[in-house]
Amino acid sequence: MRRICWGLCLAFLPAAAAAAAATDELDQGLATLWEVLWHQSGTPTRVVRWENDIRVRIGGVNAATHREHLLKALGDVTREAGVKLVDVSGQVDAEQTANLTIEITPDNQLEDNQPCVTYLDFRTETRIDSATVQMRDKDAWRCAYHESMHVMGVRGHPAGQTVLSYFPWKIDGLLPLDRVMLRAWYSNRMAAGMTPFEALPVLADELVATAADKQAAIRSRDQFFGGIIQKMHAYANGQGDVPAVIKRSGKSTPDGIRFGRSEMSYFLGIAYLEGVTVQRDATQAVKWLERAANLGNRNAQTKLGGFR
Repeated sequence: MRRICWGLCLAFLPAAAAAAAATDELDQGLATLWEVLWHQSGTPTRVVRWENDIRVRIGGVNAATHREHLLKALGDVTREAGVKLVDVSGQVDAEQTANLTIEITPDNQLEDNQPCVTYLDFRTETRIDSATVQMRDKDAWRCAYHESMHVMGVRGHPAGQTVLSYFPWKIDGLLPLDRVMLRAWYSNRMAAGMTPFEALPVLADELVATAADKQAAIRSRDQFFGGIIQKMHAYANGQGDVPAVIKRSGKSTPDGIRFGRSEMSYFLGIAYLEGVTVQRDATQAVKWLERAANLGNRNAQTKLGGFR
């Protein structure tokens, strides 16, 4: 019997180890998807995205050298998102027709700790109207995919296996988690202006769909949701902190975190009101909306006004 058990145990160990590894990978992926919904300043963000074609103009130092790789990166992200990309660089009226400008700068123009940057222009925090990207000549290759993801409206810098992290990975192409983000971000279930708690289930379900064991993935997803809600209760109450990746960025500010706590109180109110990420709970919804309103959050004040 001892020998039979030993053989059976050996047979099952690889499967158990594989299952544990898959669960760990899913948990890490969920954490990455949550962190991507945070700005470096320490503020949770809403979903912003393109609702029209992207017309790109590439210029600056050695633009011709970098053009092919930049267009490949932009082509990869736009195809995954289902957004049309048009290169207008050679057109006479390119400056007027482009809604995305990529400028290759001299190597001394940007700082070493920020060799590339994306500026998104939106009148309201919903639809991207235009965008500008700057990247140093010597860093254009490694910045291409990173900034292309930002161009699509995905603003966070999460830890994890994604080109949005702080360059620990080989970044000459999209990673699986990047494709998950883009598919979810531009899916029919996602809507411009969604709060983090509205967006998280859409992102998470896209990740779950890639898992071999769907039931185990769903359990991990639900456990993750519960843990995040508790952490955000503490954060909004001033007892918790921003995600660790925000602190590691070195760019969080006291004002950003203060504003973030107010926003999170509002976002929790909406989550409980609509039953997204959590069960619908009117009492909790009013509690968090009142807290946000008392902190000066105008959206919360407006939402509460509709109850009265």
